[in-house]
Amino acid sequence: MPLLVLAAGCTDSAGSPSGESVVTGSTGSLVVYCAHDQAFSDPILARFTRQTGIEVRVRHDTEATKSLGLVNRLIREKSVPVCDVFWNNQVLTTTDLLPHDLLAGYRGSGWRRIPDAYKDPDGRWCGFAARLRVWIVNTEAMPATHDAVEAASSGIDLSRMAIARPLFGTTLTHYCLLWHADAGTTLKTWHAEARRRGLVEVPGNSAVKNLVARGTCDLGWTDTDDFFVGLDDGHPVAMLPVRLPGGQTICMPNSVAIIRGTPRISEARRLVDFLLSEQTELDLARSASRQVPLGTTDEASLPAEVRRLRPLVLEGIDLSELEASRTACLAWLRSEYKR
Repeated sequence: MPLLVLAAGCTDSAGSPSGESVVTGSTGSLVVYCAHDQAFSDPILARFTRQTGIEVRVRHDTEATKSLGLVNRLIREKSVPVCDVFWNNQVLTTTDLLPHDLLAGYRGSGWRRIPDAYKDPDGRWCGFAARLRVWIVNTEAMPATHDAVEAASSGIDLSRMAIARPLFGTTLTHYCLLWHADAGTTLKTWHAEARRRGLVEVPGNSAVKNLVARGTCDLGWTDTDDFFVGLDDGHPVAMLPVRLPGGQTICMPNSVAIIRGTPRISEARRLVDFLLSEQTELDLARSASRQVPLGTTDEASLPAEVRRLRPLVLEGIDLSELEASRTACLAWLRSEYKR
């Protein structure tokens, strides 16, 4: 098969002692660890195979742990690398790999078309096709206005507000940005109070979407791609951008990186340029996820909903200086959720 998907919990050729799946690549196939949703990433990778003839073998992971789980796997495998290319659904956990010297620099045609704010100057990672953090609101329960959201999220009873558990994924990045503002002082207070008032915590962003779309909760935090799933399914939902205290939005690009030492460097570079191309950004913009291109793109070719999101991406906060805050925030969260 030209495209083989290795989902979490399955085994290819051999199983590790822990029961996790192990991907054993061959010389002729490119092994990709992918944290982006399988429904959106598989068609892109299948097109790459059709155009290039290069077989791609993909490992996905679970909704709840996917980007962090794959990052930890890459670190464990450092001495005997399995993966050739890492397609992450965000930037922050990709940069966790930099201190481990796991990423190879490559500044190809795709890297050159992406703005400097969304790429490593040495080419060790590069962003593309962004999502935004948003409030999802059930419009039958409340108006989709910033005043209404502010009132509902600061109320005495938060049993009608949902978030994904912040130990993983884009909610972790969201928390790290809140932590960064004042070394966690405000976040710790809000988090404790919100949980005391009944804040609903679920495994992932899609579960937040489901709760709000079905009317079990009135509002919650999610990403634009999950919001659009709810909208397309005909649910009474609207979205508003999450804004940080300084007024910035939270822009979450995908990112791609080549794993250092891959014996398939030529094929890996071809895939990176393919993912960072205008065509791939357009494909993801036109998909159900409506991801926002970062590089120069024909505006007329974009869906109207994506064109409306482009200005919000330009207001996105810089994620490049979050390493210390992320380390501290994650240590605090791990202690909180052991209780």
